Amino acid sequence: MAERLHSVAINPAPGKGEMTVLFCGHAETLPLHKAGPQVLDYHLVHLVTSGKGTFRCMGRDYRLGPGDSFFIFPGELVAYASDEVEPWNYRWIAFKGSRADESLSALGISQHQPVTRSRDFRRLGALFHKMERTLASGRPGSDLQAGGYLRLALAEYAQEAAAAAPPVTEGSMIQQQVEQAIRWLTLQYYQPISIEHMAKTLGYHRTHLSKMFKQHTGMSPMQYLLQVRMERAKRLLHERLTIEQVASSVGFADALYFSKQFKKWYGVSPSDYRNSQGAAPV
Repeated sequence: MAERLHSVAINPAPGKGEMTVLFCGHAETLPLHKAGPQVLDYHLVHLVTSGKGTFRCMGRDYRLGPGDSFFIFPGELVAYASDEVEPWNYRWIAFKGSRADESLSALGISQHQPVTRSRDFRRLGALFHKMERTLASGRPGSDLQAGGYLRLALAEYAQEAAAAAPPVTEGSMIQQQVEQAIRWLTLQYYQPISIEHMAKTLGYHRTHLSKMFKQHTGMSPMQYLLQVRMERAKRLLHERLTIEQVASSVGFADALYFSKQFKKWYGVSPSDYRNSQGAAPV
């Protein structure tokens, strides 16, 4: 059955990266408008903006209304239909990419849980709308801009999921703090770092962060940082870099001090380690 209004914008030059938008659009459906049963080879998400309808996936029926989104996964047999009295209006995004499943899984969205509900879906709807306008323009860079809107939309879903999650316990909160500190050290190891600076940046008290970090990792933050630096230096010594360049790359302004720390950590100097691996000296 035809739809009362159907608008679609196609990506003129879809990329082949982690996630790319293929097309998007919106529709005002007639009563009992049906799609499927069908199988798609891309991901498709619908955001219901008004009206009601039913979505069927993996043998289960979902009754949906304004603020609900339903996700269709590649290879899954699905069907959906508008209500007889209050047919729904919706916006949709079709996308694909090597990290699409991973990104949705991180939001708790899967074939077994394909439906989410947004309490305030106006921002989501605005992002869907901007994406459609971007692709319809066909301007250079529209693929990248549409991909940015897709990620912003997924961020909105993430915030909704976080708001609906059970209260965070003290133990899990501490674990999150430690994991955040580990990520910070792993990404900033090449910079001059102090516990005071890290704690201030992350918004924690220095003593609290150090205590929790050691409790969960068995090391102080600075010991962990040294481990990260030494492991990275070991890999860099296989490259055609001078010892000074390796030292600078892992956060040591003084190459001699770096060499002393490396020997203390591994039992050999950086030069001796490089020679033992058969790498040509630089």
